[in-house]
Amino acid sequence: MFGQTTTTTPPPSDRGLEDLDAAALAYAARIAGLPPERRGEAREDLVRFALPFAGRLARRYRGRGEPLEDLEQVARLGLVNAVDRYDPERGSFTAYAAITIVGEIKRHFRDRTWGVHVPRRLRDLILEVGQATSALTSELSRAPSVAELAARLETPEEEILAALESAAGYSPASLNAPVGGESSAEFGDLVGESDNALESVDDRVTVSGLLHRLPWRERRILAMRFYGNQTQAEIAARFGISQMHVSRLLSRALTWLRQAMLADTPPPWCNGTAEADTGRNRIAVKRTAERTVVEVGGEIDRDGADQLRRMMLEAVAGQPRELVVDLDGAGGVDAGGIAALVAGRDAALRTGVPLRLTRVQPAVRRSLAAAGLPATVDA
Repeated sequence: MFGQTTTTTPPPSDRGLEDLDAAALAYAARIAGLPPERRGEAREDLVRFALPFAGRLARRYRGRGEPLEDLEQVARLGLVNAVDRYDPERGSFTAYAAITIVGEIKRHFRDRTWGVHVPRRLRDLILEVGQATSALTSELSRAPSVAELAARLETPEEEILAALESAAGYSPASLNAPVGGESSAEFGDLVGESDNALESVDDRVTVSGLLHRLPWRERRILAMRFYGNQTQAEIAARFGISQMHVSRLLSRALTWLRQAMLADTPPPWCNGTAEADTGRNRIAVKRTAERTVVEVGGEIDRDGADQLRRMMLEAVAGQPRELVVDLDGAGGVDAGGIAALVAGRDAALRTGVPLRLTRVQPAVRRSLAAAGLPATVDA
């Protein structure tokens, strides 16, 4: 047992790269009689043995903007392809592997290292232009013109110009690069950009002119809402009106602005109709032999609360058989309006005059219920 010896393959460090052709021939002979599924071990041995050779080729291209580790990986991929495609009858494995590995590295530089996307046809033309430029510069002792490059490559001048411009995309300058000197400015500060708000300049100028046609209150409410970013509740507290009143004023003003923007001649601002009124309350008293009816319309806010309180107290003082407050036209009642209704109810209770609130809108009904008036509300 001790007299037998086993022949082993010496490590690559002992054999050197000069034996690469011999190792490739031995590999081809070794796998000649093996089925494809049993050739993996021999293939791995040859690849492992030739790795130093691939690394040496990769190191020739370091310092060109790509990490050496990436170049080594690309070289190893080329080595694997060379092993898989190797045919001993075609000549030296070393020469074939070198061509394959270098081709893979150059392909990597061509396809992977561009800062911007450039078509492959144009990238190939850029290489040809570079080679032609070097040759013509040596021949003419000066830089060649575009026409001379086009004549040498038999290519239209437009394509030569496109190749020269696209060559700058291989390694574009960073927008964060300093301009130079002691200035803190960067290259990106010198590059213009599209102003997306430029298209809206006409609309802004038109709206600015139309806003001056609105009454002061509507104009002020629009400014507080869209420029001051205030809520409708905050605006209502500022003007002493209800939030619903603010909502209606905003809706009416915006509707008029949209119509004025689309019309050649802006329509007049309407204040006279009952629907497009200034928003102030409308309170009327009707007396019959049987009862006194107080008709309430519009928004009952701080401005109308005193009027409603006064009319209800005057009606109670007249000792009618029944006092009816018709709220069918009341779109909203704020705290001042609720206080006026409560004052009228208290006065009616003291004098014994029956009080009935009728035709109350749902939104107003909830406000009355919160104020303790649900027992006197009719649908």
